[in-house]
Amino acid sequence: MLVSLSIRNIVLIEKLDLTFDGGAPGAHAEQNDRGLGDRGLGDRGLGDRGLGVLTGETGAGKSILLDSLGFALGNRADARLLRSGAEQASVTATFDIAARHPAWSILKEQDLEVEDAVLILRRVLAKDGRSRAYVNDQPAAAGLLRRLADSLIEIQGQFDQRGLMDSATHRGLLDAYGRLQPKAQAVAQAWRGWRDAVAAREDAARRMAEAQRDEAFLRHAVEELTALEPQPGEEARLTAQRNRLMHREKLIEGINAARQAIDDEEAGATVGLARAQRALARIAETGGEALAPAIATLERALLECEEAAAQLNAFAGDMELEADSLEAVEERFFALQDMARKHHCACDDLIALREDLAARLAAIDGGEAELTALAEQAAAARRHYLAAGEALSEARQKAAKRLDKAVARELPPLKLERARFATAITRLEEDDWSAQGLDRIAFEVATNPGSTPGPIGKIASGGELARFLLAVKVVLASINPERSLVFDEVDSGVGGATAHAVGERLARLAGDRQVLVVTHSPQVAARGSRHWQVQKQPAGRQLATRVQHLADRERREEIARMLSGAEITDEARAAADRLIGAA
Repeated sequence: MLVSLSIRNIVLIEKLDLTFDGGAPGAHAEQNDRGLGDRGLGDRGLGDRGLGVLTGETGAGKSILLDSLGFALGNRADARLLRSGAEQASVTATFDIAARHPAWSILKEQDLEVEDAVLILRRVLAKDGRSRAYVNDQPAAAGLLRRLADSLIEIQGQFDQRGLMDSATHRGLLDAYGRLQPKAQAVAQAWRGWRDAVAAREDAARRMAEAQRDEAFLRHAVEELTALEPQPGEEARLTAQRNRLMHREKLIEGINAARQAIDDEEAGATVGLARAQRALARIAETGGEALAPAIATLERALLECEEAAAQLNAFAGDMELEADSLEAVEERFFALQDMARKHHCACDDLIALREDLAARLAAIDGGEAELTALAEQAAAARRHYLAAGEALSEARQKAAKRLDKAVARELPPLKLERARFATAITRLEEDDWSAQGLDRIAFEVATNPGSTPGPIGKIASGGELARFLLAVKVVLASINPERSLVFDEVDSGVGGATAHAVGERLARLAGDRQVLVVTHSPQVAARGSRHWQVQKQPAGRQLATRVQHLADRERREEIARMLSGAEITDEARAAADRLIGAA
């Protein structure tokens, strides 16, 4: 709910702070040196549920207040809003949001923090017409302000493209009125299932088309890779083998030198170690345990030399066997290299490449069956969506009839007895079906008998439009009780019993929500639980708008003024008392 509105340098308002949180008189007022502030808000504020009325003579500045509020809610910035001589203007609207208010999901989506359930929307306007927006003092886009504002407050009659005037909202309003959300959710779920099934089939068809286009290449490539049959780690093994064979003579020369140094019958290491072992063996008994470590070490060294000699002999034997294999190794090595270059990959990736290409070929061979299965799944998903959509459409038709009858009952007391309200439900072409269902829904009106209903914003005009919107709002009162409502001159052009009916419906609408109405009707003003008077007064060389909360006696005088004009008579006061008492 709206709890306060602070305005700085907007047209005729230099400084104005309206606090609507239900404090005692004067508890939240900010009186500036020119007397432009709010004098006090009574024992209940507009932040509470109930009907708050703003009255004042034509041109006093009531529209400026609504323009200011609209600016804070993200409406288009206009440099003409800036007060003459000011460098910048600002408007701050503060809301108290309940625990499950829809605004929370928007704030969470934008990673914006809100403390103590207080949401502050602030907009600053510069001389060049540019504006900056803030949500709880965190920079934000004006579009975010509009999204938040749509969940917080609705202004009817002043901003024609928002609220009920936006036909895009009518489908959701009808579903909410008919309590069709479960059916609507089922349709949305079925729509996603159908779209996913169609996407899967289209993706498979695309992959198959690509494979068919490249089929000849794929078959040739798979045949080549199958014939080559690359092995894991083969490139590294071939590189080592090739390097060994390319240096074969040098390796053999080194091996032979090592073998001779170990096995030479006269000066080899093995012969020397054997001699040393025999020499120690002859004195082992005499030397005792002191020679035991040396003897053991010589035994190990002799064994190691014999093992080294065996390994060298084996290596030399392998080299002899590989004498003619360099050509074969290089042929295999370069074949792998050439194949890797051809496919722009590493040699070790050739195995995976073959598997991928083979899978694409398999998709061609089994693709028709897969496409058939996916097409059947998509068709089944379409039938499921269509069945859910038809059920929702039927329920919408029934809800629309109930809505039309309920609105029709509200029209005669509002002096719209010759008018007709109709919920138009049009079946969409399949290309226009969506997660919202099969229907286009629009609220239409006809103001004269026999005339064809048309869009509510184009057929109705002036006071008719405001009263149509009021009638619909009264019927839809149970929807979105968290959202505050503002009506701008909903009683335009009516009086007497019709104005009384307007006031009665506004009061009824305010039973479970915050409602604010700008009015020229004393019958409507008498229904208000809180009353503000807007006045235009001299302030130096300029005029300034002043807003005053009216206590009971002042409220009586204002309603009497509205009844009698400039001169307030005792008869007008008595009539005001009767209106207030009847309310």
